Amino acid sequence: MNIQIFGKSKCFETKKAERYFKERRIKYQYIDVIKYGMSRGELKSVKSAVGLDALIDEKSPDYPLLKYLAYDEDKLEKLFEDPRLIKTPIVRNGRQATVGYKPEVWKNWE
Repeated sequence: MNIQIFGKSKCFETKKAERYFKERRIKYQYIDVIKYGMSRGELKSVKSAVGLDALIDEKSPDYPLLKYLAYDEDKLEKLFEDPRLIKTPIVRNGRQATVGYKPEVWKNWE
């Protein structure tokens, strides 16, 4: 199992995800999505696993701007350019991915 957690340092859900894996002694790699972002490949991989709408943080102050983009490719590009619009945590295990706190899915990865 190769777990990656993409999160924001002040995100409560990200902290819960980290705690979930720590309590089970499962190694993971934490990536601060605000500081380091995600590569286009990572973003596309997660999008294909969960769908574009799941990736978008509707609570972000810039969400209204994103809502008016007509094409999914434009929305994905905006997420790549501004990682504050990405909903966290994103937890990846190879090609599998979840957005948000989803222990019911993660337990099947063990």
